[in-house]
Amino acid sequence: MRNDLYINRKYTIGAMAVVVIVAFLAQLFLLQVVDYDKYLTIAGNNALIKNMIIPDRGLLYDRNGEVLVYNRAAYDVMVTVNDVKPFDTLDFCRSVNITPEFLRQKFAEVKDKKKNKGYSEYTPQVLIMQLSKEENGSLQEKLWKFPGFKLRPNSVREYSYSYAGHLLGSTGEVSQNKLEKDNPDNYYMRGDYAGQSGIELAYEKILRGKKGFTIEMRDNKMRIVTEKNDKDTPVKYEDGQHDKLPVSGENLTLTVDILLQAYGEKLLQGKRGAIVAIEPSTGEILAMVSNPTFDPSTLIGRQRSKNYKKLEIDPLKPLLNRATKGRYSPGSTFKPLQALVCLQEGGITENSLFPCNGVGSSPIKCTHSHGSPVELLRGIEQSCNPYFWGAFRSTLEKDGYGKDNADFKNSYNQWREDVMSFGYGEKFDSDIDADEQDRGNVPSESFFNRMFGEKGWRALTIRSLSIGQGEVSCTPLQMANLAATIANRGHFYTPHVARMGDYAKEKHTTNVEEKYFSPVVEGMRRVCLTGTARWYNIKDVIMCGKTGTVQNNHGKDHSMFIGFAPMDNPKIAIAVVIENAGFGASWAYPIGSLMMEKYLNRNISVNRLWLEEKMLKTYFVSPTVTTN
Repeated sequence: MRNDLYINRKYTIGAMAVVVIVAFLAQLFLLQVVDYDKYLTIAGNNALIKNMIIPDRGLLYDRNGEVLVYNRAAYDVMVTVNDVKPFDTLDFCRSVNITPEFLRQKFAEVKDKKKNKGYSEYTPQVLIMQLSKEENGSLQEKLWKFPGFKLRPNSVREYSYSYAGHLLGSTGEVSQNKLEKDNPDNYYMRGDYAGQSGIELAYEKILRGKKGFTIEMRDNKMRIVTEKNDKDTPVKYEDGQHDKLPVSGENLTLTVDILLQAYGEKLLQGKRGAIVAIEPSTGEILAMVSNPTFDPSTLIGRQRSKNYKKLEIDPLKPLLNRATKGRYSPGSTFKPLQALVCLQEGGITENSLFPCNGVGSSPIKCTHSHGSPVELLRGIEQSCNPYFWGAFRSTLEKDGYGKDNADFKNSYNQWREDVMSFGYGEKFDSDIDADEQDRGNVPSESFFNRMFGEKGWRALTIRSLSIGQGEVSCTPLQMANLAATIANRGHFYTPHVARMGDYAKEKHTTNVEEKYFSPVVEGMRRVCLTGTARWYNIKDVIMCGKTGTVQNNHGKDHSMFIGFAPMDNPKIAIAVVIENAGFGASWAYPIGSLMMEKYLNRNISVNRLWLEEKMLKTYFVSPTVTTN
């Protein structure tokens, strides 16, 4: 019995030993084969050094194939702290154009394990980023003087044009917050650059590419193992079979016409405001101008931080993209949308008449006299405030008020839903494109309940909405999209700035039936032919538009315009906002018409050069800021 017991124990112990060995081998297999990168990370602190290779970012092109953004060679100074020997600090600093104080600061940052969680004195760390070609050359020839330092190839963005700063965006060093909280797969490391705004941010994962690496060996004293006949060449681990080449980022073609963009920025020099132009049939953004603006080339390299701070404190707010984040009352540019919704909901017909007594009208006065009564086409053509107040009131009160205003509120909620179906009051449903948007505002029932009480508001209370004033607000991007939607007679495609994905297939149909668009389009044609915008038409092009002079509680009125051309088979829809400039017909409309002519004909006709010169030379504020 006792012998059997020992025999059984022998088998048990042997089985346990086999299990332990198998488990060990399995773990070794997982580390070295299945999860080799993780193994290298662990081993990197011991005998293997993983040197990252930064890929080139993808290039950016405009819709016509013009290169907008490319890469210029730059270099990072890497330091392995354990290998550093006493060196001439002043000589080193002079070579790379930095101060000794800056160098000490960078060494402190490298060694700070709270900020640099991947720190090891035995592995290369990023010390100074993006040396210029000249600085690299200066340091390279004397690098032998500075043991522990080496140069790593990198790149910096370069811009073919000084335009489209807001749209293109910029790249910058990844923040500590991103490293800790927004770093899937631990892709980013201290010293990496990533998109910070605009297209660079929206398409970061596509543009950044994939990092590569080489693996070097160290001996038992943590010295880099080099070739016997070449002490400057490290020995590659297992002949480099585990090295990975970097994969460059994908190139991206944008929808923007850079020549149209540049023209828009010139027209807005000395003015605060925005221009957005869209191709109605696709939703492609042809130009997105915001002014004051900045030269994107000032936000690259080691000067980025200094220049960014200058832009950040500038009172003209050049970093604000007014095209997508500027919130404005739409004023009279809202009237075509108001007409469409009132037609759809049966508040009016094309032949409905409302009285107008000019400046003597009440409760909303008209800005000028044009005869009375007024029907739809003349109401749009002459931008008659009393007409649109009458149409709005008739729509909201068509079913009466009902008990506790219930029927009136139902009509208001339907009106609001119809307005929002045109893209007002919410961000466009894009996950990665123009994501830096303000949603604007189409006030809700609950908003007015809080303001006036459940039973305290009626059509008269909110009459300012009838003419695009009061609580309703929008962005220039939303205004341009409204113009595109009317141009398409009732649908739009998600506005976008890159030819990628299925944006052109994202067709959004409004709540308004197609049959109601014909009279509104005709009214907008009359605006440009005989109405408030009759002075600046493009020869041989049938234009449709609507001007707006928008009351501003903080200064002079804003000048606005929306429109599209040609009337049939439109190629361009546009919105123009010029802050504190006065009449829409005097400034926003001529600039809008020049932009449309530039895009349709590629030049400005001789008989309109005087208008171009006037718009170019008229300043309402100081010229565009610079960071020089």
